[in-house]
Amino acid sequence: MRILLDECAPRPLKRELADYEIRTVVEMGWSGKKNGELLKLMNQEGFTILLTTDQNLRHQQNLQQAGVAVVVLVAPSNKLSDLLPLIPNARDVLNTIAPGEVIEVGGS
Repeated sequence: MRILLDECAPRPLKRELADYEIRTVVEMGWSGKKNGELLKLMNQEGFTILLTTDQNLRHQQNLQQAGVAVVVLVAPSNKLSDLLPLIPNARDVLNTIAPGEVIEVGGS
């Protein structure tokens, strides 16, 4: 499994998932790409999961057709301190999510 950390998520979040094969949008040189283009690039480069804080993505893109899974971190903000408590649940989801699925972690 290859995970792409979306631009809207803080890059230090990558450290919390260091035991996974994870890259950031910035590392891949894909900064500023629109979601549709980003999903195509992910497919071409063999990424299977997008980790994001963008709660609207599922309404803007056909994720089933894109063939990637999306984990959406839902917190009061996209600050690292708000997202860190979600990491244990996100890990559980990362290990079970299937292509085309969108699973939200957090938010109550």
